[in-house]
Order: sequence, then C-alpha cells, then structure tokens
Amino acid sequence: MAHPSDFEARLAALEARIEVVAADATAARHLAAARDRDLADLGVKVDACRSTINALGEQSAARFTRLEQEMRSGFTEVHDGFTEMRGRLDQAAAGQQQIAELLNTLIDQRNDS
Repeated sequence: MAHPSDFEARLAALEARIEVVAADATAARHLAAARDRDLADLGVKVDACRSTINALGEQSAARFTRLEQEMRSGFTEVHDGFTEMRGRLDQAAAGQQQIAELLNTLIDQRNDS
C-alpha cells in the first residue's frame, strides 16, 4: 500500500485535474451555447433570405405577366392597324381601277371619232 504522503500528493493532483476538467466542461458548455445561438441566428437569416427570394420571384412573375399582356395588346393594335391600312389600300386600288377604266373609255371614244 502507498504511503500517506504519496496518497496526499496523488489526491491533490487528482483534485487539480478535476478542476481543469470542470473548467473545460464549463468552457465546452459556453461554446455549445454560443454555437446554438449562432445556428439560430443563421436559421433566421436563411429564412429571411428565402422569403426575400420568394417575394422577388412573385414580383418577377407579376412583371412578366404584365409585360406579356402589354405585348399581346401591342400586337393586337398593330394587327388592327394593318387590317385598317389593307382596307384603305383596297379602296384606293378600287378607285384607281375605276379611274383607269374611265380613262380607257375616254381614250377609246377619242380613237373612234
């Protein structure tokens, strides 16, 4: 069996080691708590970013829908304009045809006389 003085030294060393281990455990608990807070903050930031991205997506979809409607409206307006111009050109062509026929009639009458 060990001597009492040897026992006292070993006990003192063990107590010192227990204090170090207790201090390490306390530090580890503080680090774990800080990590948990950091992860919670990161989760809040990720959720905020996700909400922002979703909102931007919805805004973009609404803008694209509005642009598509404006584009279709513009195409309809252009198409209607072309249809109107085609009608006017057809009327002008019909008028020119009548003029040409009248001129031919006059020329024929002049040549016959």
